[in-house]
Amino acid sequence: MSDHVIALIALVLVFTVATFTSVHMGALAIGAAFITGTLFFDQSADDIFGGFPGDLFVVLVGVTFLFAIAKNNGTVDWLVHASTRAVRGRIALIPWVMFLITAALTAVGAVVPAAVAIVAPIGMGFAARYKIHPVLLGLFVINGASAGGFSPIGIFGSITNGVVERNGLAGNPALLFAASFAFNVVLSGVVFLLFGGRRLIGRRAQDPTPAPGTTGTRAATHHGPRTGPGDEPSTGGGSAAGGSAGAAAAAEPGTLTLTRPGPQPGAGPGTDPAADPRLDTARLLTLLGLLSLVVGALFFDLNVGLLAMTVTVVLSLVSPASSKGAVDRCAWSTVLLVCGIVTFVGMMERIGTIDYLGKEVAGIGAPLLGALLICLIGSVVSAFASTTGILGALIPIAVPFLLSGEIGAVGLITALAISSSVVDSSPISTSGALVTASAPAEQRGAVFRRLMQWGLCMAAVAPPVTWLLFVLPGWL
Repeated sequence: MSDHVIALIALVLVFTVATFTSVHMGALAIGAAFITGTLFFDQSADDIFGGFPGDLFVVLVGVTFLFAIAKNNGTVDWLVHASTRAVRGRIALIPWVMFLITAALTAVGAVVPAAVAIVAPIGMGFAARYKIHPVLLGLFVINGASAGGFSPIGIFGSITNGVVERNGLAGNPALLFAASFAFNVVLSGVVFLLFGGRRLIGRRAQDPTPAPGTTGTRAATHHGPRTGPGDEPSTGGGSAAGGSAGAAAAAEPGTLTLTRPGPQPGAGPGTDPAADPRLDTARLLTLLGLLSLVVGALFFDLNVGLLAMTVTVVLSLVSPASSKGAVDRCAWSTVLLVCGIVTFVGMMERIGTIDYLGKEVAGIGAPLLGALLICLIGSVVSAFASTTGILGALIPIAVPFLLSGEIGAVGLITALAISSSVVDSSPISTSGALVTASAPAEQRGAVFRRLMQWGLCMAAVAPPVTWLLFVLPGWL
């Protein structure tokens, strides 16, 4: 049995064991990387630690820490209130606004995780207040990031077009951008229909200010799409959840319970941040911190995780009440989950398993079938690893197909790009992980499972659909 087969079997076992037992998937993946790496692949501890995504760890912790502070002092609620007024209270427009904002950020050069990290927590604030399915808003944010990312100056677009140019292949940056944007718009329309968007049509946002003298957590039951059996939060297995399951347990089966935070540290005694739309000093400072995050990521190419962590330190110094308890709200279970899986996949990349799969596909005699398999590999691997890395690795592998003239270069590159990016909704991928981490603690388990289901569906559906649209007709 080859080393590559052993690595693939180990990865399957990680997901199987975590699914049917209470073992945390992230911890299991790190243990599997250590055992298989040491016994079969001659990997030292330094090699295994080398695959740990330190940058992703800082991004997840820094961003969730920053937005925990923003929730504490009511800044997120202020942003939700202001944005709702901007769309004149039309709740059905809110997901599309989130889509366009995220697409605009990535289209002008923001890295996809940075854009999702900025917009997802705000979107989750909308979901909690206006009883919108959190997965609906999360997927709109992720799809928006992918839609804008393939612009000629976007990160995905720059990488893809650069690889195409270096390999002397025919390219069409404008068509790539247009095709990706259109595909994600249609995909978001499907999401809108599947996750309760039709119930939002015609609804107007009402100011959810509590009656005088009322405080504490208020729950609203959303009779939207059923979360399905077992969607209540849990802390075991593949769940990214932490926190209390009590709120979910109180809901009737098949409903999604959404809560609004009660009084938070820094909000003042006896006050509810969500009920006070005023822009006080703490909120103004937090908004300036969020603005610096956007500007730093967009225009100065600063690392979003390091920048977010720096902003949290500054806010903690100038407004200690806002940061009280915020570090406990970081999505630690999600951090362990994502970093553990990425560590294992990193080991697979080091021993050449990913490259091996690509070369095996390249040896297939039927170009059309080979093109479909390359799109499928890109989709599946990207769901658990870096989309950026997959785009840079698989396009060169496809060069033999493309140089033969039997497969259109523009069509295959477009299909591969879309197939590899729409699976970013997987909670193991960075964008999906950020959405999961931004969800309320009592909802993270359900959000994780729904995003995992959706990501796996995309990994299976996107390659044949894009292959049928862009490769099979032979017009590109």
